[in-house]
Amino acid sequence: MAGFHVMAGAQGLHVQPTVRRITTADLWDAFKLGLDDFWAKPSHYVFLCVIYPVVGLILTRWTSGSNAIQLIYPLMSGFALVGPFAAIGLYEISRRRELGMNTSWRHALDVRRSPALPSIAVIGFMLLVLFLLWMFTAQSIYTSLFGDQPPASIAGFLSEVLTTSKGWTLIVFGNAAGFIFAVIVLATTVVAFPLLLDRDVGAVAAIETSARAVMANPLQMLLWGLLVAVLLVIGSIPLFAGLAVVMPVLGHATWHLYRKVVAPERAQQTRRPM
Repeated sequence: MAGFHVMAGAQGLHVQPTVRRITTADLWDAFKLGLDDFWAKPSHYVFLCVIYPVVGLILTRWTSGSNAIQLIYPLMSGFALVGPFAAIGLYEISRRRELGMNTSWRHALDVRRSPALPSIAVIGFMLLVLFLLWMFTAQSIYTSLFGDQPPASIAGFLSEVLTTSKGWTLIVFGNAAGFIFAVIVLATTVVAFPLLLDRDVGAVAAIETSARAVMANPLQMLLWGLLVAVLLVIGSIPLFAGLAVVMPVLGHATWHLYRKVVAPERAQQTRRPM
């Protein structure tokens, strides 16, 4: 397949886009620009993202019906791990709006025509693996503390978690593990998908650029990660319905964050044998 390229860009080059330092003010500006994109045609975006609360409700119903109540919170927090990939259509809409092009929600599906689609799929698969590892880790922590017996009810489970030493240990170790997974995702994908939509540089360069962006702006990226996590949790609380607004706003804001972090000029390129 002649168009299949992942390790390098379309020209067989390993590109290192220039990463810029940003300020906290840039974060808020990116978020405001994301809100502007959302309010431009909110009905289109809510329609596009209605799948998120629907999927959330299905997953919650599945875990409750399968005596896997202990996995509801990991599932909710797991949205932060797959969110960068799930919002890829929103990056495309922001890109088109930036260029003055038609921004109908249907254009979110234009991602399937992107020359970087193989690289996008590879990084998306990486996030899926991380999500499954997170779920396995969360279940393992629960089992190590409470055994193989699943909770009998949501009320009983909450009582055990909030009023026993085992429950507090579950909260501490579970959130610590989740934080590690979230940092990995942030460091590898914070600008990876917008970069691939903008420039077909290959999966490796996209991940490297995200890592360099985090290293160049550690405090700002930590604040960004916390903002994303908090908003996703808030959006998940009312039966996941808030994700229909939170997801598109964060998706658009991430595109504008990419624009602030990665310089638009052509970066120096080095050729590697593939």
